[in-house]
Amino acid sequence: MGKLDGKVAFITGAGRGQGRSHAIRFAREGADIIAVDTTRPVDTVPYPLSSAEDLAETVRAVQATGRRIVARDADVRDYAALAETVREGVSAFGRLDIVVANAGISSPASTLEMSEETWQDMIDINLTGVWKSLRASVPHVIDGGRGGAVVITSSLAAVHANENMAHYSASKAGQVMLMKVVAKELAPHNIRVNTVHPTTVATEMILNDATYRLFRPDLENPGRADFEEAARTLNRLPVAALEPEDITATVLHLVSDDAKFITGTTQLIDAGGAL
Repeated sequence: MGKLDGKVAFITGAGRGQGRSHAIRFAREGADIIAVDTTRPVDTVPYPLSSAEDLAETVRAVQATGRRIVARDADVRDYAALAETVREGVSAFGRLDIVVANAGISSPASTLEMSEETWQDMIDINLTGVWKSLRASVPHVIDGGRGGAVVITSSLAAVHANENMAHYSASKAGQVMLMKVVAKELAPHNIRVNTVHPTTVATEMILNDATYRLFRPDLENPGRADFEEAARTLNRLPVAALEPEDITATVLHLVSDDAKFITGTTQLIDAGGAL
């Protein structure tokens, strides 16, 4: 028996990275999946976003476990698209139990030099997009009357400051208070709400030239090895970056019955980076 047998999970940013990892592991644990990601470009993001092929690979991987999936191209800034996707998934699977608001972007920039668009895209996606994701999905969990769980993917950046990340840190810190308020509001429905706070994770959001330059401003053309050399100095445990599956393990715990009395908490997965 799986930890999530018979349950249904809605996951944003499921095309690749942490979102794909969550979808596959949840499916292996018995859950059916409602998944969204978007191919809509964001001009202020300095790396390629998820593609249609990425989301199709998530679908293939989930179906290979024997579970079902409804996956759609939907931007978390588009409430109507999110709501329609969730309605379609609930209609297909009959329920919704778990929400993982995981979609997010990174666009390193100096606080006083970044463009208005860079700031606004970050807040619209990483903070307002989380609220829209919850608004589109959580009422279905309430309607089920069985309780449930919500996890928001925040970051170590919500509790530990680094230069050139003010907009990202502000969005991730904002998620924490959003989580705490929603956790209080949903507690009477036996719906738990928590945030997870990873250090650097080896996904496309981190493994790109913009991040390499952020970590190694002393080099003209830094690569992954240069980034990892610097990243190891931020973590207390001897690791440069975690793998998506490392985050999935904690998210799975939080949405399972193993964590049935954990709500309103900030779960650091930071290799000691906050120390």
